[in-house]
Amino acid sequence: MKLFLILTLAFNLTNSLRQYKKEDVLRLREQARKMFYHGYDNYLKYASKYDELKPLSCTGVNTWSSSSLTLIDSLDTLIVMGNYSEFKRVSSYIVENFDFDKDINVSVFEVNIRIVGGLLSAHLLSHKAGINYVGFPCNGPLLQLAEKVARKLLPAFDTKTGMPYGTVNLKYGVPESETSVTCVAAIGTFVVEFGTLSRLTGDPIFEEVAVNALYSLFNHRSQIGLLGNHIDVQTGVWTAHDSGIGAGVDSYFEYLVKGAILLNRPELMEMFNEARKSVEKYLNKDDWQVWVSMSKGQMTLPVFQSLQAFWAGLLSLIGDTNNAMKILYNMHSVWKQYGFLPEMFNIPNGEPSTNRESYPLRPELIESVMYLYRATGDPYLLEIGEDILTSIEHSAKTSCGYATIKNVKDHRKQDTMESFFLAETTKYLYLLFDPDNFLNSDGSYGTIIDTKNGECVIESAYIFNTEAHPIDLGALKCCYDMPRESLVKGFDKKKFLGDLAIEKVDDNENQMKILDGIDENSNANEDFKKQLLEEILNALSNANKKMKENSEVQKRFVEMTSREKQQNFEESNKVKIKEEESAITSNIDDNEKLETVRLSSNALDSDDANQSKYEEVKNEEILKNENLQSIQNEQKIVKKVSEKVNLNNNNNSIITDFVKNILKSATTKQKKKFDAQNLLSKIKLEQFGFTRNSSWTEKYELLSCKAQAYGNRISAMGEFY
Repeated sequence: MKLFLILTLAFNLTNSLRQYKKEDVLRLREQARKMFYHGYDNYLKYASKYDELKPLSCTGVNTWSSSSLTLIDSLDTLIVMGNYSEFKRVSSYIVENFDFDKDINVSVFEVNIRIVGGLLSAHLLSHKAGINYVGFPCNGPLLQLAEKVARKLLPAFDTKTGMPYGTVNLKYGVPESETSVTCVAAIGTFVVEFGTLSRLTGDPIFEEVAVNALYSLFNHRSQIGLLGNHIDVQTGVWTAHDSGIGAGVDSYFEYLVKGAILLNRPELMEMFNEARKSVEKYLNKDDWQVWVSMSKGQMTLPVFQSLQAFWAGLLSLIGDTNNAMKILYNMHSVWKQYGFLPEMFNIPNGEPSTNRESYPLRPELIESVMYLYRATGDPYLLEIGEDILTSIEHSAKTSCGYATIKNVKDHRKQDTMESFFLAETTKYLYLLFDPDNFLNSDGSYGTIIDTKNGECVIESAYIFNTEAHPIDLGALKCCYDMPRESLVKGFDKKKFLGDLAIEKVDDNENQMKILDGIDENSNANEDFKKQLLEEILNALSNANKKMKENSEVQKRFVEMTSREKQQNFEESNKVKIKEEESAITSNIDDNEKLETVRLSSNALDSDDANQSKYEEVKNEEILKNENLQSIQNEQKIVKKVSEKVNLNNNNNSIITDFVKNILKSATTKQKKKFDAQNLLSKIKLEQFGFTRNSSWTEKYELLSCKAQAYGNRISAMGEFY
């Protein structure tokens, strides 16, 4: 069987059924363009306020973010196809109207690859459209929006292993009920977007958490070097033990390679090479990649998933075009049999797996075809591309878009058009048939711009994220050469542990000590202390008066989530007053709201005691009495605080804001707020149970790729740098 496939493949590679003239290729390019606009225009017409278009009912639906996801996801495709005016219109609309401070739970993985990736790519391509932001590429509204969204994802990484949760609430962080079990892809698919953010903004937190997650995954491999499918990010225990390169795992491998090239990090390529050895030893079966047990390597699922089609393109990026073409031929043979790739194909039976017969317009096959055509120029690849284009146009097209194929056996349609169809599938088709497109550059030319750091080369070479959003490699060299500690943005040096934990001066005296931002030898101004105490006591007095004015208390205040607290606060003035009083005790010991306030253990105990009393209220009258008693207790606590406070004079405004804000806080103690500085400190100090192999960071020869001219030029070993 294997020999037959090799011989047949060799025949096809040398005797393609068709020879494509330039006009043939351009005709196919225009068909791909029309396909994109048929989907895009109808999305704008019927579903622009929703994430995705429903192409059968001509309506919209929210799926991943409730934020016009398809609009963001397809933004850079407009640039690829030369529609600069529409790009300008849509990008301005997004900047002016989009707000991601929403009380919704979202997939960390999907928001990163689609929204953060889409915004970053649009920012980096905006110069191509003639938009000249001041400080570009290190500044711009789309970049700022991407950074804002990415910061909302950071709390997911605050785990015991450094591997992120799968879900966050855009307003409140990780939901308290969120499962700690996450798939490998949702852990290892951040370094392209987060690395780009760090290189453009100078803030190391993004790249650090992404790389740390990759290291953590690598250190959780089995003894035979394989990863499972799902893992508990708090305990590091595998919960799904099937090992493969498809669903739940795929983009982890992709980002090791692309992250290494994009960020010039050889250690990521070393991780990929190690992982690939195990893949080839245990997963490869006659140019298919099957699923096996991660611990013993025996086959568990003899199937091929359509998501695995990315593997051929990935191999082309590291120069292995021969094996890539063999894999691609297998996939094309399935496509020709059914007109599409089913989600799962049973290899021994030679047919789609039961209940996995659908094709949701996925891009992975055409992605690999594009990469390999760029590497080899083989016309057989144009033939595969034409087959894909024709199938979609013939069987998936509707009056208002393109629909998922529910069953590849009979080509029934399903009322969904995922955003990646316009972001990826149509883009890769267009690029396959547009060899002169700027994204197909071999890195031999570019645009020189002046920046605050001197001349910089952009628009020369690109790496696609897993959602086909192109990232300009040269632009990442224009801003900050990470790590540049002196350019770290948004971090107080006094709390930047690790390399900056101790800052030495010339005479080696007066070393900076890290103690929650406090200089132990400083003394607060006594007048300022009295002013602080007076403000707090006045606030308590006002709260006491308000409580007395309320003759009835309709219900006791119970412990609830932070989201419920806020809703209750807005609905009930009585609860608001209750919150004002108890906020003093529930927040005064919160170092994140006031790092310079220290409470004695007695004060903390009093806080807990008061809170316990609130929870034991049996009726309205008891509740009133407890409220009044708590004020007296709180006044005692404030006196203790005044004896403990040790503040710098320059913190007056911070304290004033604190006093005002605590009166608006909820009664019960909230879950500890995410601290990015603390997380970065843990990474610097390697507090996640594993160490990094420092010798890998110097293996720059791993980044050289002989398969494609641009591959050499954009590597650290090539002429581009």
